[in-house]
Amino acid sequence: MTNSLESYWKAGEGSAKIRWGTPGDWTRCHRHLTKHVGDDRARRICSQWHHDQTGMWPGDNRNP
Repeated sequence: MTNSLESYWKAGEGSAKIRWGTPGDWTRCHRHLTKHVGDDRARRICSQWHHDQTGMWPGDNRNP
């Protein structure tokens, strides 16, 4: 992924679609990114971005 795509999904219009920090954010990320990079890569990217955006890994009990 290029930095511009990462910026789009983490801070741009894509971020508004994912709504980081709200219930279902990882699932929304995965749904959007799978179309572009495939299932396995989307899982890895969304997990890392979820951690970057919220400070928590997906599945952490502290998630909303």
